[in-house]
Formats: sequence, structure tokens, C-alpha cells
Amino acid sequence: MDKTPGVPTTADLERMLRGARLRVTRPRVAVLTAVHQHPHADTDSIISYVRADHGEVSHQAVYDVLRALTTAGLVRRIEPAGSSARYEARVGDNHHHVVCRSCGTIADVDCAVGDTPCLIASNDQGFLIDEAEVVYWGLCSGCAAEPFDPADAAPRGTDRP
Repeated sequence: MDKTPGVPTTADLERMLRGARLRVTRPRVAVLTAVHQHPHADTDSIISYVRADHGEVSHQAVYDVLRALTTAGLVRRIEPAGSSARYEARVGDNHHHVVCRSCGTIADVDCAVGDTPCLIASNDQGFLIDEAEVVYWGLCSGCAAEPFDPADAAPRGTDRP
């Protein structure tokens, strides 16, 4: 997986890991590659992608790598209501997400106006705010073209009411 459009090369990923003061290991490069190639994937999907490209890797190894990459700021963990944790490589900005109520597809959404207007709360309650999480819910274009039944409004694989 050395050059897919929009995905850093293996050398780039190794530089990212070193820049974050993480040892470069095969599992870390594999997981970071999977996250770049499949934004908003859940842990089980990432495990499947890594195994498809690199053979056997334990669940625990992937969980450990995701934790290390998240702590180092190379990966962002999101958890929309009713969904398992998802991971993305878009870090360092304060973008938001839109989730399809029907199929569960997740896409990035930039702040509505300016770089980070959502970080200015009407009353910060004394907090120093550095991140805001906004999730928009609706139907993706594919699902909007299908007849919508509100009884089926929870994303597949979730227990969202």
C-alpha cells in the first residue's frame, strides 16, 4: 500500500510515527495505513483491513496501536451516539461529522463559518474549550433516494432508539 491517492506513503507514515516519538513497527504502520485508507472505520473493520494486507494480527495488538496512535494525536477517535468507536486520520482541526440514520455512513463536515466558531460557547462555565463535537444526523444521498421508514431510522449495527 505504498501509494494510493490521498494516502501517505509508507515512508510518510514512518516519519509521522517518529515525529510523534513512537517506534516504527509493522502493526503501527499497518493500522495507520488502514485508518488513512478507511476513514471512520470501526475497530473490527480496521482489524479486517490489516489482516487482509498483512496477515494475522491480534485484536489486542490493534487495540493497543489505536490507543497509542490516538494518544499521540495521529488518529482521532469519534463515537457518534449509538455507534461503536470509529477512527480517522484527519486530526489537528475541529471538523464535525454527519451520520446517515439509515445506513450509518459517516462523513466529515467543516465548521459552518470560519475555522473554529463552534469553540466560542455562549457560556464556557470557566472551561478552557479546545474542542467541540457536533454531529449532524440525516440521510445520505443514497438512502434519501430510497423510501424512508422512520421505524428503521437507527444505523445498522447500532442500538440507537
